Amino acid sequence: MTPVESDTPSPPPPGVVTLVGAGPGAPDLITVRGLKAIRTAEVLLYDALVSPELVAEASATALKIAVGKRGYCVGSTKQEHINDLLVSYARSGKSVCRLKGGDPCVFGRGGEEAEVLVAAGIPFEFVPGVTAALGAAASARIPLTHREVGQSVTFATGHHDPDSPECKLDWDALSRMTTVVFYMAVRHVEKIAARLIGAGRAGSTPVAVVTEATTPRERVLVATLDDVAALMAEAGLQSPALVVVGEVVRYRELFSHAHAAEVTR
Repeated sequence: MTPVESDTPSPPPPGVVTLVGAGPGAPDLITVRGLKAIRTAEVLLYDALVSPELVAEASATALKIAVGKRGYCVGSTKQEHINDLLVSYARSGKSVCRLKGGDPCVFGRGGEEAEVLVAAGIPFEFVPGVTAALGAAASARIPLTHREVGQSVTFATGHHDPDSPECKLDWDALSRMTTVVFYMAVRHVEKIAARLIGAGRAGSTPVAVVTEATTPRERVLVATLDDVAALMAEAGLQSPALVVVGEVVRYRELFSHAHAAEVTR
């Protein structure tokens, strides 16, 4: 029996979504694989903090869509809309590059977007990037680990109000870690410092706040848990910023002086 031909065209095979980490800010800190993904993408969905120089690396024929997500800011793109765009363009057969600041899987919602893609039957790949904590600390000349005073390092989100039920952080455990880096902590830094002190961390523990790390606008404030909130307010520091807590912060002065001496020779 001859099969009946359908007039309905078959849908194209799904494209591939590449979830790429753009690094902490400076465009030359992206990986080689990440840059290749940008250049070969047919659709580029990029975050607000991604360098315009990286967006410019996309093909002239690529569709470039800004999907900025900035905490507490009016006009941020909703995550659900980003998910819909990823699925829609991939289902149409396009190769999609989802370009995120830092690393896609370190407070970048890469895992959430990957879940959506798996549910939709769309293949994807993670391309790691230099996460903001590593970039900010290196740029500020702070070693996140050190054999003498930094035998552990912990990344934590400071996005949630420590007094809210959404905050699930174990403050007793964090107070015992030698180095802790808080992402998205500017809004709640006073309460974060108070919680760490309340859990037993000394108020004299050094703290570094690095804003717009690795860019020409970078600023670094060194303080202690006791006075970090007041000094941040006095300096007018705003997001995006990383907060590094621990004795490793003390190395910034030593390494910065050594660098200055080298440059002026």
